[in-house]
Amino acid sequence: MSTVAGVGLDREELRERYRVEREKRLRADGTDQYVRIAGEYAHFEDDPYVAPGFTRPPRTDDVEVALIGGGFGGLLTGARLHQLGVEDVRIIEKGGDVGGTWYWNRYPGIACDVESYVYIPLLEELDYVPVEKYSRGEEIQAHCRRIAEHFDLYRNAMLQSRVTEVRWDEGVRRWIITTDRGDAIRARFVTLANGFLQKPKLPGIPGLATFRGRAFHTSRWEYSYTGGDARGNLTGLVDKRVGIIGTGATAVQCVPHLGAAAAHLYVFQRTPSSIDVRANRPTDPDWAGLLEPGWQQRRIENFQVLTAGGWSEEDLVADGWTDITRKLLSVSVQQGNPDLSPEAIAEMLETADFLKMEEIRARVDELVADPATAEALKPWYRQFCKRPCFHDEYLQTFNRKNVTLVDTRGRGVERITEDGVVVDGTTYELDCLIFATGFEVGTSYSRRAGFEIVGRGGRTLTEHWANGVRTFHGIHIHGFPNLFMNSTAQSALTVNFPYLIDLQARHAAWTIAEALARDIGEVEASAEAEAGWVDEVVTRAARSAQFSEGCTPGYYNNEGTADAKSRQGTFFFGAPTEYAEILETWRAEGTMEGLECR
Repeated sequence: MSTVAGVGLDREELRERYRVEREKRLRADGTDQYVRIAGEYAHFEDDPYVAPGFTRPPRTDDVEVALIGGGFGGLLTGARLHQLGVEDVRIIEKGGDVGGTWYWNRYPGIACDVESYVYIPLLEELDYVPVEKYSRGEEIQAHCRRIAEHFDLYRNAMLQSRVTEVRWDEGVRRWIITTDRGDAIRARFVTLANGFLQKPKLPGIPGLATFRGRAFHTSRWEYSYTGGDARGNLTGLVDKRVGIIGTGATAVQCVPHLGAAAAHLYVFQRTPSSIDVRANRPTDPDWAGLLEPGWQQRRIENFQVLTAGGWSEEDLVADGWTDITRKLLSVSVQQGNPDLSPEAIAEMLETADFLKMEEIRARVDELVADPATAEALKPWYRQFCKRPCFHDEYLQTFNRKNVTLVDTRGRGVERITEDGVVVDGTTYELDCLIFATGFEVGTSYSRRAGFEIVGRGGRTLTEHWANGVRTFHGIHIHGFPNLFMNSTAQSALTVNFPYLIDLQARHAAWTIAEALARDIGEVEASAEAEAGWVDEVVTRAARSAQFSEGCTPGYYNNEGTADAKSRQGTFFFGAPTEYAEILETWRAEGTMEGLECR
């Protein structure tokens, strides 16, 4: 028996268990198992936070920079442009206010799962320190509004305006942005900041449209029905039988509130999440009072290093995200002077992962009273196969008499009827059905964005990316001048998305400001630079392919169907801060190498 770090865990037995659990969940239809929110399902994407009947006259004016999306991407790009003296900026946002993720997602219990001091951007610039280690949604949404106000981004914004097309007009060398309000805005530069996870998705369960009770997606929470607010107190559910499909990061946060309020709650699970200690706490005012200039950037970079495979003597955040690094150190110490070959390092990482996941599974046994329920809630996969979750009430919720875990053993829900949900031939009658089923990943960009981008010569982005994502630095695209992409595709690997968003915002803002200062009409990735970056991304992605292919299906690995095309659109795998250093070096050189400037 090959044991793990001398603690009696059989390495081969664990690998086999992980393989078996993965096989249970593999589906031939991959991402096609989800249905598009359109047509008869379009109402699932309606905005429940604005009053109906909003109208305004169409706009046909000019703007220097259009920022499509009012989440962190649009806000940070707007802020960085403002800092560089570029003021003619317009946010175009489909929601009723800025905030992006933090505008749409208002479900009970919502909070950031990355420490707020590294997650929430521009804290020093706005002289603000979050009130808790993990901020609640309303605090983050308020900070988004604070950013917009501080950098004067509301002044020229267009809210409740859904973009329908972005088209390059060669005659005037401007992008023409049309919307559902009849607008035709001319913009010299466009930044696509639509969000990484913004298009809700529904599972393609037979009978989905037949349910006669109340049904909604967690990103469009209907408090008019449930009562309460993001802090809970869902008084409208006191006599309701509620079902929730999904047990990922969103469900982990709202299930405790649903369990506390509903007459009965049924949690339908396909794959359990890894639930680690959260240990949220108020910000220590003495600590906050001693913070020195540059504190947030130092903390952000320290967290990035420790969560992206690097090493630092200091762990400033010290939470469940960085615990795997501490496990790695423990393994290294036990082994003395370990072999530093790639194979040995991979084995050491696997060992640290095994130890961490054993802790996660032991925590389930410790907190969940019923042995069968506890067994069903145990995750059997590598920790970073799915996004880890952190909560101190989720597992305990299954000890309530009015809460039932319906484990589908990896198969998912069988069907939905007029009256409820069917699993293994048993119907669970419901008054309310909630979909905590996440957001589209792996579908075409135009489908997720809700509009097409038409570049030089009438070529669409969908056509340009027919064989896989193609960018330079994950930001510029050949054939699409003066267009800047804000996306995870071909860019930094991180669990802290605002870190990546700000890297791209700084880069786009610098390039735009330089183009304006140098009187450059167009900046566009050269075909050679784009091809070179694609080749680099693909080469690096191949190194992680074995890990991804061995993971339980999820959006991280395109539902277990990752192929060459999907790997081409993955992260830029490198040293923890390598992507940031590449962009910083490129800007410092000042030659705009790889861009065609006209």
